[in-house]
Amino acid sequence: MSSSRRTPLVVSVLLAGLLGGCSGDPEVPGVATPPGQATPTPPAPTVAPTSAAATTTKPVARLKAGNPKGRASVPAAAKAVDTGKPTRVVGNGTAASCTSAAVVKAVAAGGIITFDCGPAPVTITMSATAKVRNTSRTVVLDGGGLVTLSGGGKRRILYQNTCDEAQTWTTSHCDDQQYPQLVVQNITFADGNSTGDDTEGGGGGAIFVRGGQFKVVNARFVRNRCDRTGPDLGGAAIRALDQWGDGPVYITQSTFGGAKGQGGVCANGGALSSIGVSWVVLNSLFSHNDAVGRGANPARGGTPGGGSGGAIYLDGNTFTLRLAGTIVQDNHANEGGGAVFFVSNDHTGTMSIESSTLRRNPSDGFETYPGIFFIGARKPTVSGSTLR
Repeated sequence: MSSSRRTPLVVSVLLAGLLGGCSGDPEVPGVATPPGQATPTPPAPTVAPTSAAATTTKPVARLKAGNPKGRASVPAAAKAVDTGKPTRVVGNGTAASCTSAAVVKAVAAGGIITFDCGPAPVTITMSATAKVRNTSRTVVLDGGGLVTLSGGGKRRILYQNTCDEAQTWTTSHCDDQQYPQLVVQNITFADGNSTGDDTEGGGGGAIFVRGGQFKVVNARFVRNRCDRTGPDLGGAAIRALDQWGDGPVYITQSTFGGAKGQGGVCANGGALSSIGVSWVVLNSLFSHNDAVGRGANPARGGTPGGGSGGAIYLDGNTFTLRLAGTIVQDNHANEGGGAVFFVSNDHTGTMSIESSTLRRNPSDGFETYPGIFFIGARKPTVSGSTLR
């Protein structure tokens, strides 16, 4: 799964004058609507009563992630799933009832999963990684804008792998099967850490997904980690492989990092990483993520390799990346692509940037455009966007 030889180079090409269309990514179908302790975040302050009998409580602010000014159109396949009729609910109305064990059990059982942890935001620290069973058709985790799943800095939070026999091998073509369809929405993933886990090559500090279909809607990823060295592993927040029918992973209205000290850190891809997988990223924000490996890919002599794709690291043959209505800023790579590293080994991959801003994404080693190292079928198509 390693990429072809990268020749370090530094070319500064301004793309402000380029105009181009969207990449023709296929759309996967939308999903059909079908032991740690939870630690409550202090509730919002109350408004002083006007009388002893009248007390008004200020509503709790729910999660609002992504780029609030993003105006990219969102196709049905990239929108949130209706969770009005959940298959199962984690919790019984109190923070104490929302435990790691309950999350692990719910994810293994599958279906549409919501949370009832009380009226205030809660953090559920996972004592084990929640693993999707490959017999599930759909797994939807909806935190209602109040739930944070935390790896506690010790473990990956969520795992799906259709080629892992331990999760049930359901087909002879595990690398290209339609199900499970995994969705995470209205939820935060914090302090995930897959360091030392070399399953499928490693990476995926918060979430690892191989096979089936996957999308993220209104989610936040903060302080996630994976191995700090290695030429081709990555994705402090998400590592994705082998999506069904070569369809894209959709990322909608989500935040990766967002503030100093909140970003992801990995050898490559401080937020996202994949091999041969397409992505559609809409109305989202990537900031303060860091690719900290050294030596690029293949690793230079005497180095452990890595250091590319401060926010996004994409490698493989035919795949696409579409950024629309998205901000990528203040990310960093020790080697190439402070914002995005995109290498299509057979030069068939394409990239489009629409109504987006990429700025202040230093590449310490090499780049072909500001903040981007790109090898593909043709130059990235850019419209209504700023790259600097």
